[in-house]
Amino acid sequence: MIIDRTRLASLMQREQERFVHDHPKSKALFERAGKSLLAGVPMNWMRKWAGAFPPFVREAQGAHFFDVDGNRYIDLCLGDTGAMTGHSPFATVKAVEEQVRRGITFMLPVEDAIFVGEELQKRFGLQYWQFALTATDANRFSIRLARKITRRPKILVFNWCYHGTVDETFITLQADGTTSARRGNVGPPVDPSVTTKVVEFNDLPALERALALGDVACVLAEPAMTNVGIVHPQPGFHSALRDLTRKYGTLLIIDETHTICAGPGGYTRAEKLDPDVVVFGKPIGGGVPGAAYGFTADVAHRISANDNLEDCDVGGIGGTLAGNALSLAAMRATLANILTQDAFDHMIPMAERWTTGVQQAIVEFDLPWHVTRLGCRAEYLFASAPPKNGTAAHDAMDFELERFVHLYCMNRGILLTPFHNMALMSPATSKEDIDHHSRVFREAAKELAG
Repeated sequence: MIIDRTRLASLMQREQERFVHDHPKSKALFERAGKSLLAGVPMNWMRKWAGAFPPFVREAQGAHFFDVDGNRYIDLCLGDTGAMTGHSPFATVKAVEEQVRRGITFMLPVEDAIFVGEELQKRFGLQYWQFALTATDANRFSIRLARKITRRPKILVFNWCYHGTVDETFITLQADGTTSARRGNVGPPVDPSVTTKVVEFNDLPALERALALGDVACVLAEPAMTNVGIVHPQPGFHSALRDLTRKYGTLLIIDETHTICAGPGGYTRAEKLDPDVVVFGKPIGGGVPGAAYGFTADVAHRISANDNLEDCDVGGIGGTLAGNALSLAAMRATLANILTQDAFDHMIPMAERWTTGVQQAIVEFDLPWHVTRLGCRAEYLFASAPPKNGTAAHDAMDFELERFVHLYCMNRGILLTPFHNMALMSPATSKEDIDHHSRVFREAAKELAG
C-alpha cells in the first residue's frame, strides 16, 4: 500500500491544531523560552518533537508523566533510554537524597565506586572499570586509550551508527565506496576520513579489508544497531568480528548504552560476547548522569604499562565531575535494585506484547512495514523486511510519516522517541499501557490506509 501524501498532510494539519489547542501552557512557556534559549529549547534536538513545540513536563513517576497542561502520557521514550528504569525509582531517589546530604562531589573515591565496579565485573565479565558522566565521554576516553596502546591512528565504525557526540563517528559510506561527513555533522574538526574507516554492519569481507592494513586501533560498535532502527547481527557475525579484530591486532569496543535492553549484562552477557572494552551509560544511574567503561585485564595492563603520573590529569581522559559521589550512589542503587533480572523478566514480555500489537495492525491494513525487537526495546520501520545494515535501515525512514505517527500518539497520551519509531519498556510499564498503544497505533494505521 502506498501512503497518500495529500491525505497525510491533511491528517498532520489536523493533529497539529489539536496539539496546539491542548497545550496552551506549554505554548506560552515555549514562547517565553524563545527569549533566552536558542530555538526556545535547552538542548538543540528538542526542536525535533513532532508538535509545533515540545510539551513542557511538570512531573514524572514510573512509566508516566504529566505536562504543565495536565495531560498524562504513557512514556515509551523514557529519555531515549536514560529513564529505562522508570522515572524516579524509589531506591535511586533514596540513595541520591542521602548522598546529597553527605556531599555531591569530592575528586576523591567513595566506597560506592568499588561496589559498582564489582557489580559491572559480574555483569559484563571485564575486570577493570572507570567512570564518566556520559557514554559519549566513555566512548571518547576508550578511543583515546585504544590509540595509545595500539599506536594506531584510526578507528572503525559501522555505517549510520551512533555513539553520542563522538567526532570520529559522524561519517557515512557513500554508494561508490568513498566516505564523507555525515549529513547534519555540525562543524567537523577534520574530514572524518582522516580519523575513521566505515563499513556496513554485517559486511564481514569489507570489515576484513578495512582491518587488513593494520592502521585501525579499535572497532567501536553497538552489538546490534539501534539508533537508525534496530538492525540485528547476522548469524556468525559477532564471532567473526571478534576473530578478525584479534587477527589484525585491533581492539573491540562494545557500546552497550542502548543494548542494555537485552538484559542486566546487555547483549554482551546475553550472547556471550568477548570484547576488549565495554561502554555503558544512560540508565546506569536511573536518570542521574553517569557512565562506565571497562577493560579486560590485558588491556588494563597495556594502559598502565606506559602510564605517566605527572601527565595523567591532562591527557584528555576524565573530568572534574567524573566519578562523583552522587552519580556513584545513583549507580549503586540502580544496579542493585532496579536493573535486575526480575525487572527484565517483566520488561521483555511487555516489549513482546507491544511488538504483537503493532504487527497485528500492520497485517490488518496491509502496510509495507515491519516491527522488530531487542530485549525490552521494540521498533517499527517503514519497509517490509528487516534491514541487514545501516543503509537499508536509513533508507526505510520516512520523516513526514514518522512525525505524523509520533504526533498522533502524543495527542492520545503516548510518547515515542522523537528520532525514530522506538518504544522502550520500564519496570513500571503495564499491559494496559501497551494495549493503549496498540489501539492508538491501529487507529493511526486505519486513518493512513483511508
